Amino acid sequence: MHIENSQLKAFILDAGLINEKRLDEAEKKADETKKRLGDFLVKEELITKEKLTKLQAYILGIPFINLEKEKIKKEILQIIPEPIARRHNIIAFRKKEKNLEVAMLDPDDLQTIEFIKKKSDLKILPRLTTPKSIENALKQYQKSLEAEFGEFIKKESKSIDLPETLTDLKKDKSKKIDPAGRGEDEKDLEKAAEQMPIIRIIDTLLKHAILQQASDIHIEPTEKEVIIRYRIDGILHDTMTLPKNLSSGLIARIKVLSNLKLDEHRLPQDGRFKIETNNYKISFRVSILPVYDGEKIVMRLLPEDAQGLTLEKLGLIEKALEKVHRNIKKPNGMILVTGPTGCGKTTTLYTIIDILNEPGVNISTVEDPIEYRMPRVNQTQVKPKIGLTFSNGLRALVRQDPDIIMVGEIRDNETASLSINAALTGHLVLSTLHTNSAAGAFPRLIDMETEPFLIASTINVIIAQRLVRRLYPDIKKKYKLSSDEIKSLGKEVNLDKILEILKREKVVKPEDTWSTIDFYRPGKSEDYPDGYKGRAGIYEILELSETIKNLVIKEATADQINEQAQKEGMLTMTEDGFIKAAQGLTSIEEILRVTKE
Repeated sequence: MHIENSQLKAFILDAGLINEKRLDEAEKKADETKKRLGDFLVKEELITKEKLTKLQAYILGIPFINLEKEKIKKEILQIIPEPIARRHNIIAFRKKEKNLEVAMLDPDDLQTIEFIKKKSDLKILPRLTTPKSIENALKQYQKSLEAEFGEFIKKESKSIDLPETLTDLKKDKSKKIDPAGRGEDEKDLEKAAEQMPIIRIIDTLLKHAILQQASDIHIEPTEKEVIIRYRIDGILHDTMTLPKNLSSGLIARIKVLSNLKLDEHRLPQDGRFKIETNNYKISFRVSILPVYDGEKIVMRLLPEDAQGLTLEKLGLIEKALEKVHRNIKKPNGMILVTGPTGCGKTTTLYTIIDILNEPGVNISTVEDPIEYRMPRVNQTQVKPKIGLTFSNGLRALVRQDPDIIMVGEIRDNETASLSINAALTGHLVLSTLHTNSAAGAFPRLIDMETEPFLIASTINVIIAQRLVRRLYPDIKKKYKLSSDEIKSLGKEVNLDKILEILKREKVVKPEDTWSTIDFYRPGKSEDYPDGYKGRAGIYEILELSETIKNLVIKEATADQINEQAQKEGMLTMTEDGFIKAAQGLTSIEEILRVTKE
């Protein structure tokens, strides 16, 4: 059932999807690169994967099915075991009497169809689908496991007998030391960490967090229990409560995975480990802190395959996007990203580096920690204990003939001074700074004893940002502001100015008023109880004009610089947020929650 290029071309032209000239050029390039015509057209974005698959289904005479938003019954889904479904990209989605409809990417896979036919004793009706449909269905296998997590952990925890807390382990100096130099406490902990129920519980917690797309896992001991919380889209949610007797085993297991000291309970420890499967590669950054009831663990989940992000996907729009692209193409100077912890500063820097990462440039970074591994980028991890600080790392890095330098964070006077000097001597320097606004970066650098004229002559652009939760599109609810809501909103923001911006950016009609604009609230569903999924950035992009440079040299306040930048067309984060709220990306409540200082 192979489709020849000539056959595919004829059907594409007949459907009017691509004009003949462009199609001929694409076919020639596909031949040169030895790729299938269809795959090449999708890669070059000349046709969508869904349209191509529909066309292929039509040519082959096989019905097309889209399962991207389909919820499949658990008993039907599990007719095909998950490992087979995942390996062969085949999903059972509908059953009628003795007929089983299966969605697949490769209808030529007759061996798998025959296997399922024998196993299920049903007639198999193949349907062609898209990779996104398969991905959605595979997630449902995993979601069906979530209901079993609670029961599984209760069952496993009954088979474990561990000390209530790590500090309950006796610190008897008379205990023997084994030939490897370990005391009995450490051996007890190692034994606890290796118990199969403990391993299964930790594996389950990690897998659950990955499925939920959590950014952090919190394991918090209290007097009588252990609370597990996940941070999802910036908000902490209670996930489950475990018996207190599991605490020592859980902590020991995480320490073993992270290669940390098992018998150290009085000092904080930091570590790292990685989980790799065919579907994901996740690094876990581990922080362990002694608290009153034992040790608290926070694990940050860092997807290592997070590349492929673009500034547009992060949430930068039109003029802001133009400003950033214009400034990252400059051969030298500084680009600063500002905001509080957890607002996506590092992701923005990595995205910019991904754009700049070409064979003709040498990119070097000094970071704490290295959050994402990037090919062809020389990344250095800060290690203050052995004297490798940001400033020492940067000093050595400048001697490595870099074109582009990324400094994870400017924390002190020395790092600020070295970063400025690197920008002055022909390098493009990217870094982050903890300030609440773009204009706040200037007084912060001056506080670090950096000369104002050096700041003015080196900084190209400052990006300030926050993250807002995205409304889940299928369940969001449209509404219009009531007079009371408009009055209440007027106390929070400058309504006249924001309405003028919405009209100027052509987000609303010229005749619109606050009472006629459509906004959206989160809906509720079983999968998304709070109505949100994923996050997007809201930004203010401060580009240094001559006027602003003069204000910096005169050591003007952040408010004065901010006022001038707005006169020159800079949108504040609140204004950028209202544009996104009017576009239906997020809610007004979410914008106000994030931008309140």
